[in-house]
Amino acid sequence: MLNGGRTGPAPLNAGAPTAPAFRRRLPLVEWAVFGTFAVLPFLLADFLTVFASRLMILALLAISFDLVYGFAGIMSFGQALFFGAAGYSVALLARDLGVSSVLVVLPAALGVGLALSWLVSSFLLLGRHPPSVTFVALGTLTAAFAAEELARSWYYLGGQNGIPGVPPLTLGHFEFSDLAFYYLVFALFAAVYLLCRALVRSQFGLALAGIRDQEQRLGFFGYRVDTFKTIVFTIAGAIAGLAGGLYAYHEGFVWPSMMGVVLSTQIVLYCLFGGVGTLIGAVLGVIAIESATYALSEQLPTIWPVVLGVILLVVILFRPTGLIGLVVSERERTGDFGRPGSVAPRGAPSDAA
Repeated sequence: MLNGGRTGPAPLNAGAPTAPAFRRRLPLVEWAVFGTFAVLPFLLADFLTVFASRLMILALLAISFDLVYGFAGIMSFGQALFFGAAGYSVALLARDLGVSSVLVVLPAALGVGLALSWLVSSFLLLGRHPPSVTFVALGTLTAAFAAEELARSWYYLGGQNGIPGVPPLTLGHFEFSDLAFYYLVFALFAAVYLLCRALVRSQFGLALAGIRDQEQRLGFFGYRVDTFKTIVFTIAGAIAGLAGGLYAYHEGFVWPSMMGVVLSTQIVLYCLFGGVGTLIGAVLGVIAIESATYALSEQLPTIWPVVLGVILLVVILFRPTGLIGLVVSERERTGDFGRPGSVAPRGAPSDAA
């Protein structure tokens, strides 16, 4: 058979239909979200700018859960524990030592979240036998419940009233006002998101995806699954701690529910509603739920929790991939990772050959 003036067999894929180009929509969603946050203070009233700061802090907390559950398959109900513990720590620094410098507060919040999550993961994940999902979920839930009850009953931590009067963050003689604090939170939010995005797209992230989908197979190949889980759990705890430190200065006080079961469950809802395993889905979940809560509480002050609960239930039941699944395909959401259909093997005959 002639082939372009040369003698020889035609290519095996000759005549095969050309697959449409795969378009990635996830970066567009990311650019839209971060671009909107970058200009919001110039478009909103001051009190809504404060609300947007809160959204970004809670988005950091949701990202920490998405990192452990969406990418490593660890169901953790303890992210609020690291969040609240860091918040209490920086509040105590301000109350007892008069320290409110951003150069001390942020590393302290990170360190508290990092150390506490390492302790919890060492107990739950580094056992002789691989822990079950239920064991880890109940273990972290118990730790969060115990921490909340401890904070409620300890007079040094303010008991039921918490610790009020947390002063504004400072940098030398500069005091972070609402606008300055907003862009500090935005810078940290963007930096953490980019670092997490690089992490999950690295070889380490590929190993996490393997653990999430085929944990036993990864262990058979010689991977230290428990070590990988401990590392990502500790990183997520540090992010939650950073969010807790920022939240204490955003609200001006801390209280026991910051580290309790209710907030831990709320974080899970953020991610399920927005879509797990994409990072940006967790951010969308926070924006959607908190914005709906703000709007419904004003329009329907008596029944808004019921309305919001029905909306969450409907979305989670009929759209398991969350809001992000409305704009992003399954292939882009979960990644190819060498699955059939991503790259055709060399020499494989096509259907039209």
